[in-house]
Amino acid sequence: MDTSDENPRKIVEAIRQSGLSIYDSIDPSKSNIWIPTSTLQYLLNDSLTGISLPNLPLRTRSKKVKEYICDALGYPVPKSFKKTQPRFPNQNFDTYVQKSNNLQIWNEKIVIGRRYVIVRIDGSGTITGVRVVTGQDLVHLDTTGTLTQKYQARLIPRIEEAELISPKDTSPIYLLNQGIQSIDTSIVVTPLRNPIATELLPIDVLFNHLKSLVGASFPDVGDDQDRRRGESLHRLVCQTLGYATFEDDGRFPDLKHQIMEVKLQTSPTIDLGLVKPDSEDPVGLLTVGHHQVRHCDVRYALFYADTDGNVVSIRKVYLTTGEKFFTRFPQFQGRVLNKKLQIKLTDSFFETD
Repeated sequence: MDTSDENPRKIVEAIRQSGLSIYDSIDPSKSNIWIPTSTLQYLLNDSLTGISLPNLPLRTRSKKVKEYICDALGYPVPKSFKKTQPRFPNQNFDTYVQKSNNLQIWNEKIVIGRRYVIVRIDGSGTITGVRVVTGQDLVHLDTTGTLTQKYQARLIPRIEEAELISPKDTSPIYLLNQGIQSIDTSIVVTPLRNPIATELLPIDVLFNHLKSLVGASFPDVGDDQDRRRGESLHRLVCQTLGYATFEDDGRFPDLKHQIMEVKLQTSPTIDLGLVKPDSEDPVGLLTVGHHQVRHCDVRYALFYADTDGNVVSIRKVYLTTGEKFFTRFPQFQGRVLNKKLQIKLTDSFFETD
């Protein structure tokens, strides 16, 4: 890029001298502190490329990138970043940190006049480049314009290490499985087997098994590898319940044989997918006895954990029916659904002239 006429460093110094924050609106008369899009890309590439952000949780990594951007552009780093739209109002841009080509924009359509700063990092967590595009450019990559809807709730830890939120299963399940204390693992070898009433552990019996996982740990494969982390947890759960093998077909619920969904939580935000846990809608064609399993019948096992970047350690265990889910884990307030726009970036997206 030819920067001789734009004097990028002079713009940065002007911003620094102005005392403005990233949240202040720009006075149109102060055009000396407005950064043109091509210059913004140049400055951020020059300052951020090569920075290492290894083994950081996603939110921490996002915050660190915003701090580096503030410093690169001459803005003071705020004590905390506000959830404004866009995230950097003073220069009218949002930021996204990408290890994959799947760009996700939450709760809004692409804004044509906004800038989008997309930071690329490699598998080791090192920033390899920055691309800045306008909404006008980005909208051409959005082939559907569809917002994928996603319910979310919040996990608020308490002092207890293990909580059984629903002491009993929902009424239809309770009538089917009372008195069952164990499963014959010499016969039942897979957690993906269709549920059978005589093999369906009551929720309190399940809880007595699962609470033993408090303090258990497994290797951390990286914060961007949520599915692989989840598989490691599922494996532990299957071992604890006595299954001879571990299987995961990626379908809901995770352990079909016990009508149980397993969730690993390293943050308070619980992603719930497209259907609320307390819904009375059927779960596909899943049945036990003559009962059509509903979402509210599903048992949700939540494992609250932390990680040091190398090992994930389970700190708390929660078990509830979908029916009672929101009595303990409040659904996000302010909007019923969180939505995301998913855009597939091309392999050449980060190649610049």
